[in-house]
Amino acid sequence: MQKFISLYLLLSASFGGSMGAQTLSRQTIVLETSYGTLKLKLYEETPLHKANFLKLVHDHFFDSLLFHRVINNFMIQSGDPLSKKAGAGDSLGHGDIGYTLPAEFNPKLFHKKGTLCAARESDEINPQKASSASQFYLVMGKKRTLEDLAKYEDRINKTHYTNCAREFMKTEEGKNLKNTANRMKFENKTDSALVVNAHIEEMIKAQHLMSPEYRFDKAQIDAYTTGGGTPHLDGTYTVFGEVVEGMEVIDKIAAVPTDTRDRPLKDIRLKMWVLEE
Repeated sequence: MQKFISLYLLLSASFGGSMGAQTLSRQTIVLETSYGTLKLKLYEETPLHKANFLKLVHDHFFDSLLFHRVINNFMIQSGDPLSKKAGAGDSLGHGDIGYTLPAEFNPKLFHKKGTLCAARESDEINPQKASSASQFYLVMGKKRTLEDLAKYEDRINKTHYTNCAREFMKTEEGKNLKNTANRMKFENKTDSALVVNAHIEEMIKAQHLMSPEYRFDKAQIDAYTTGGGTPHLDGTYTVFGEVVEGMEVIDKIAAVPTDTRDRPLKDIRLKMWVLEE
C-alpha cells in the first residue's frame, strides 16, 4: 500500500456535526458467505471508493477471499488478496494490490453498525490516512451509552492533538525549536530550555485549535445508542457504504472462534456481485 492512485484528492477530516442523510448508490452489491447473504449500498459522497469497489466486484476480485480478521462486537475484515490461497494458520492482513486511495472523510458518514469502511495502514507510516484499495471491514460494534460517547470525544480530540504535534515537529520550525531546546538543556540552561518547550506547546495548541473540538451530533448519538457502532474510528477511516439487508450475517461471522491473531479457525470465504437497479 505504498503507491497512490494517480487521481489524488485528499479530503481532510471534518470536525463537527452531520449534514443530513447520505446518498445511496443505485447499485446493490450482494455479498454471499456460508453464514448467509447480505446486501450493500455504496455512498455517492465517496466517489473514489465507490468506483474502485465496484470495479473490483465487477472483476470478481473478492471471490474466494477470506474474512481474515474477526473481532466480536467490533468488526469483520476481508479484502486481503493473499487470503485466497492462504494455508491454515498463515498470517494475513498485509496484502495489497499496488495502490492506495486518498481518504474521503465526510461528517455525515460515520461508523454506525453495518457500515462498509476502508482499512488502512497506521498513522505512523500513513499520516494522510490513505485507504487500502482492497481491504475493507464491516462494522459490528455495540450499543454505546452517553458516557461512552463523551469518552470517545475526548479520545478523538486527544488523537487529533497528538497528530498536530507530530506534524509540527516535522516542520523546519519544529525541528529548529527542538534542537534549540536540546542544546540549552545540554548547556545546563534549564530555564531557557523550558521556555522553548513551552513555546513549542503553544504552537501545537494553536494548530490544534484551527479545527473545532470534535462532538458527536444527534444522528450519531441516536445511531450509537440504539444500534451500536465504533464511534472512536470516526474521522480516521473512510466510511463508504452500508448494509441494507442481512445485518444478522455480521453478528454470525463476528461470533465465530478465532486464533490469537483474530483469524477465524474455520475459513469463511465470500463472493460478491453487483445488482443494477
